[in-house]
Amino acid sequence: MDQNDILKVTVVIPSLNPDEKLLSTIRGVLDVGFKDIILVNDGSDSEHLEPFKEATQFPEVTLLTHEVNKGKGRAMKTAMAWFLENRKESPGIVTMDGDGQHAPEDVFECSKAMLEGDTVVLGVRDFSGKDVPWKSKAGNNITKFIFRAFCGIKISDTQTGLRAFPARLIGQFSEFYGERYEYETNMLLEMKHAKIPFKEVTIRTIYLDDNVRSHFNPFKDGFRIYSVIFKFLGRNLGSFVKYVFSSGLCAIIDILLFSLFNILFKAFVPTLDGHAVTMISTVGARIISSFCNFVINRKAVFGAGDRASILKYYLLAAVIMVSSGLLVSGLTEALTLMSKVNIEDHIFVKSLIKVVVDTALFFVSYSVQKKWVFGTKKESKDE
Repeated sequence: MDQNDILKVTVVIPSLNPDEKLLSTIRGVLDVGFKDIILVNDGSDSEHLEPFKEATQFPEVTLLTHEVNKGKGRAMKTAMAWFLENRKESPGIVTMDGDGQHAPEDVFECSKAMLEGDTVVLGVRDFSGKDVPWKSKAGNNITKFIFRAFCGIKISDTQTGLRAFPARLIGQFSEFYGERYEYETNMLLEMKHAKIPFKEVTIRTIYLDDNVRSHFNPFKDGFRIYSVIFKFLGRNLGSFVKYVFSSGLCAIIDILLFSLFNILFKAFVPTLDGHAVTMISTVGARIISSFCNFVINRKAVFGAGDRASILKYYLLAAVIMVSSGLLVSGLTEALTLMSKVNIEDHIFVKSLIKVVVDTALFFVSYSVQKKWVFGTKKESKDE
């Protein structure tokens, strides 16, 4: 692959009510050497049509127009549909914003990485800089955490508009749900669901005038974005609901067995010490209930596993048990030092600490069981 192959990639620029930065963006892309640009006017008003008219003076630019604003997602899909119909020889597309926040050199690097790996490439920014607007930094950090903790997707920049796609995948991407900014978020979620890998390329972080010209509405568009995230979680929540049910059922089995063993020992072995009865009943009930939990999780919750799964399961159970004890003890001691009140004397507070710790470990246990205990090697890699 040489530089000419990279420059055959089609550049897609969706735009709404642009200013002079749109023409600077186009000139920059052409100066790098790209030869094909699809520019989408997403229903701009009459006061912002001049940049589009000037853009059409470049022979490399194809202008597609929405008579009314339909959203960034629809603009990207319009470009994808036109690409599939008219650019059958192009190796792929790279999308970028037309407001000057993407450097032409980074567009080239993302296109290069896409062709080298024949995979989706995301141009990711560094949000740690002082020039990054606080709302952009906060929005990305929150969404990034949700993506990783709840969706199992590790990504550095969930909001990036600089993305490169091989031609073979564009038809699939054009079918993903979303008309406005939520489309870019749903794209990442659908990639996870369809097991489409991606690569990240670090790009320059450019914010002009504190990003005041952004058309992103933090309320309307934020609601749409989190709606598709919750929709994704709901679609993939089946195993977690069954996991909760399995845990609750086995907790009931544990309590019933503990009570039954206590009754039996007192009836048939009355000479046995009370502490010994409690310990034996606890261990016996836990062994049986945990095995029931293992079988239910393997057969009905995750539907997977191998011969080593039972060893992994009990190893995890031991780690969770020790972690619970250490965390409860550590937090109790820390709160005692901070409040100068002996938390050991306040059973309610200590019990509350245990509830919080065990709830957190409950989610950790689910994730580890899904990915490691009952996950095949292939599934673990994909996660």
